[in-house]
Amino acid sequence: MNFLTNDKLVIVGAAGMIGSNMAQTALMMMLTPDICLYDPYAPGLEGVAEELRQCGMEGVNITFTSDIKEALTGAKYIVNSGGAARKAGMTREDLLKGNAAIAEEFGKNVKKYCPDVKHITVIFNPADITGLITLLYAGVKPECVTTLAALDSTRLRSELAKYFNIPADDIVNARTYGGHGEQMAVFASTTMINGKPLDEVIGTTDFPDKDWEELRQRVIQGGKNIINLRGRSSFQSPAYLSIEMIAAAMGGKPFRWPAGRYVNNDRYQHIMMATETTISKDGVTCKPIHGTPEEIAELDKSYQHLCKLRDEVIEMGVMPPISEWGKYNPYLEEKTC
Repeated sequence: MNFLTNDKLVIVGAAGMIGSNMAQTALMMMLTPDICLYDPYAPGLEGVAEELRQCGMEGVNITFTSDIKEALTGAKYIVNSGGAARKAGMTREDLLKGNAAIAEEFGKNVKKYCPDVKHITVIFNPADITGLITLLYAGVKPECVTTLAALDSTRLRSELAKYFNIPADDIVNARTYGGHGEQMAVFASTTMINGKPLDEVIGTTDFPDKDWEELRQRVIQGGKNIINLRGRSSFQSPAYLSIEMIAAAMGGKPFRWPAGRYVNNDRYQHIMMATETTISKDGVTCKPIHGTPEEIAELDKSYQHLCKLRDEVIEMGVMPPISEWGKYNPYLEEKTC
């Protein structure tokens, strides 16, 4: 069987809808024959394992455990969806306190049981903050940790495709940056529609300013819309995109969308945020973000919002003050991106 790698992949939160979809997607994409499912909810976890085994896929070894030590020992790749789910009326930020504590415990367990992990993708909300907490306590290099940010960019592409009634593939480089939340920065200048820059279409009779602003809001509220329609938060799209991310880290095809990455440069300091990236076997690297002055100002606001969330977590005592981060992860003191 032609798998990308034989290394161990752990799906954290595998008893949930996102986690179980991630596991099935990873198996269907033939990432590795060694997949371990972890979740503290043992009955649901066993049910997921039974279903996957009953698919009759060839060449795979599906294991499951509710023991975090057993799950993480020997792990080289991890995708974590193991936080509380977003419910109706909640924002991603409403999940901050509980999921921050979960991320702290997870990061410490990574450091204890699999310090030589190659890549971790964190997707439970607010992903920018839970990913940052994981990175701090895991003690790994920033290149080793990504967070799910692509879902906002794919929603931008989807909304544009619906508006113009064209195939989604005719829309190229749809991009949102900054926070994976309602303070995201939606970029028009990067996006091409049938080879034409989107910002040249906005404000014309084909796409009045009012329609663009309404579409932006639909993108920003995309997760809330799924909850209203389905009665639960998104699970298929985050599951698929996160497995595409880990596949790229395993040496698979390049990931096509922005990813959340630790950023510490002259403009943005000590934060995890959506930026233009490349994910490969060497980890996640950043590319420059190009936009109009107005878009960069919007990105600055998104960064400031993330800083407030980060500082809230510090006030909670989940993370130490930034000045002490080097004691936990010396890599975070270095300039990057």
